[in-house]
Amino acid sequence: MVAQRITFPGHDGSQLSARLDLPTGPHVATAIFAHCFTCGKDIPAARRIAARLAAMGIAVLRFDFTGLGHSEGEFENTSFSSNVDDLIAAATWLAQEKMPPSLLIGHSLGGAAVIKAASMLDGIKAVATVGAPFDPTHVRHHFADALPEIAEKGSAKVSLGGRPFSIGKTFIQDTGAEVLTHVLGHLNAALLVMHAPLDQVVSVDSAAQIFMAAKHPKSFVSLDNADHLITKADDAEYVAEMIASWSTRYIDRPLPAPPIGTPEGIVRVSEADPAGFLQDITSGSNVHLLADEPLAYGGTNRGMSPYGFLSASLGACTSMTIRMYARRKEWPLENVRVDVSHDKVHAQDAATGAQDKIDNFVRSITLTGPELTAEQRERLLEIADRCPVHRTLERSSTVTTSFAD
Repeated sequence: MVAQRITFPGHDGSQLSARLDLPTGPHVATAIFAHCFTCGKDIPAARRIAARLAAMGIAVLRFDFTGLGHSEGEFENTSFSSNVDDLIAAATWLAQEKMPPSLLIGHSLGGAAVIKAASMLDGIKAVATVGAPFDPTHVRHHFADALPEIAEKGSAKVSLGGRPFSIGKTFIQDTGAEVLTHVLGHLNAALLVMHAPLDQVVSVDSAAQIFMAAKHPKSFVSLDNADHLITKADDAEYVAEMIASWSTRYIDRPLPAPPIGTPEGIVRVSEADPAGFLQDITSGSNVHLLADEPLAYGGTNRGMSPYGFLSASLGACTSMTIRMYARRKEWPLENVRVDVSHDKVHAQDAATGAQDKIDNFVRSITLTGPELTAEQRERLLEIADRCPVHRTLERSSTVTTSFAD
């Protein structure tokens, strides 16, 4: 992922601070992320979602709303409608950069804002919300004690999350008037609603109202015991994975041509967690996997180890080779299963620098097909040794390493 720090004019001309997370490979689509009430573009959930989407070829623009974070303007003069207008300004800037957005993602109040913005923008194919309120008036409970002062004086100083903010009358009046029922009923985009049942900030009832008001296509995903801000790394990873997988169904992502000399394209591995070993693996723009180490070796066990992928490669290639041969011969093979074990542990070998060990793969093949003859089974077992990965492992290979440009 390549991150660019940019600014663009918001709804009132104030310069909004943003990060544009770009894929290191082909760019196939663009998304905008809207943060929660008084949060910012750099919260952990936003970073993780952006990283995952960028790994899949989807660029993500995340920015601080007017008056928040590093953006210019006065928060006191903003409202729910101004947040929506900032989103439209972001989409306008992306369109000018030849990167029109097709996916909108919103967290909490940002979720309500992206629903509203989607109804005002062309080209939006999918909208994802995380812990979003059905009625933006929910934010009033954060500063309920200050409502009389706001009504009398036009604004009041409040403390939100330990930080001081000025809330103006415009914000109160605007959120009270905005209801999403009509917008959701005419939303011309797929909708993903994600919410934690035990969310203490925005009730899961809001998710039910959003979901029921929207027409198909729509999906709901429970975030179980996640907190409202998605502060746990596991929860942020889950949200990112869900949005990334779900969005591929609705966003047209043209497959880029593979580089010359590499007919299957390039497999890209990007570090997902600098504090651990989690890796994002992408092959083209449609395949995404996770690599990791077991808990015992300092990983989080969210994906196969490097040696696990090596065993999987041997098993998959073996099964495919057997199937291709049986299909060509028109033999009654119903199913193939290949169990592979490998007596090495990647973390141990990496630590010791082991070089002289001989790898031993044990491959157990199960062929299902009552009408297969004994001779056919024996022949298919021989064919398993013709698997290209098997042959690659049997002979020495050359790995050429250099720094990327």
